[in-house]
Amino acid sequence: MSKVITIGLDIAKNVFHAHGADERGAVVFSRKLTRSKLLEFFAGQPACTVALEACGGAHHWARQLQALGHDVRLIPPAYVKPFVKRNKNDAVDAEAICEAAQRPGMRFVAVKTEEQQAAGLVFRTRDLVVRQRTQLINAIRGHLAEYGWVAPRGTASMAMLADLLEDGDMASSLPEAARPMFKLMIDLLSELDQQIATLDREIARRAKEDEAARRLMTIPGIGPIAATAIIALAPLIETFRKGRDFAAWLGLAPRQHSTGGKQRLGSITKMGERTIRRLLIIGASSVVLQASRRGAPSGSWLERMLARKPRMLVSVALANKMARMVWALLTRKEDYRAPAAVSA
Repeated sequence: MSKVITIGLDIAKNVFHAHGADERGAVVFSRKLTRSKLLEFFAGQPACTVALEACGGAHHWARQLQALGHDVRLIPPAYVKPFVKRNKNDAVDAEAICEAAQRPGMRFVAVKTEEQQAAGLVFRTRDLVVRQRTQLINAIRGHLAEYGWVAPRGTASMAMLADLLEDGDMASSLPEAARPMFKLMIDLLSELDQQIATLDREIARRAKEDEAARRLMTIPGIGPIAATAIIALAPLIETFRKGRDFAAWLGLAPRQHSTGGKQRLGSITKMGERTIRRLLIIGASSVVLQASRRGAPSGSWLERMLARKPRMLVSVALANKMARMVWALLTRKEDYRAPAAVSA
């Protein structure tokens, strides 16, 4: 019997499928496994390369399989899809994962430790609470519109709106049955604001204690939230050969539609880590907004870009530059230094 070199593992909640191949790529076995039997099966296999799709639970199983002595590779699902043959089932998916892992040019995802995943959880939690707050604000505004009241947008006006719902013309004009519901939504909104404030304090504390985060905060447009998110959610900076690779991983590089030696660049790809990309674009937008109001430094790249490009396009371009700055600062372990202005 041929020796297993690569195993493609299709994971799920309870039912898994393993596809083993030898050094020539020939099938050695293809079998279904239950959750309780998975680790027992791999403990009986010789040390080999085990490939999984980088999906929910993949990092947990990767750590478990590494503890058994296997070399685990996580593959982005988009890179596995071209290897899926007709139709789709667990066996076909496992075979596709196994075949993709054997390609010499395949790209893999770094396996995260439990500490890395725990550090990123604070940002996932904050995003969830912020989304819930936004939904609640939109619900309050929408229900008030049904009674002829148009509430201003944003969170800043919610305190004033709460006072009006307590006592004022707005409260007296609402039906008796509607007032307790608005009171409930306002109370829930206040609780969410407190939870977000608590998470912001925790993120600020982590930023102060981390040397790399403090270094990143020297870049204009990067604050405690963005700095600690980069440290927690991005893989080791040594993974990327240059700053452009890091920007491309974040999805801030332009999409290419090039052929026949003719280069065509489009909008950004929006691939990679969405949280970091969004935070960098928000930070870049604040820098661009201040520059458009107060004026950018004379002779700077930002001044030249604002003179000939739309503001939103400049914000995304600046976010791309910020990503490259992040790579440079973390690689060289230096603080940010503003570039010298170029004379006309």
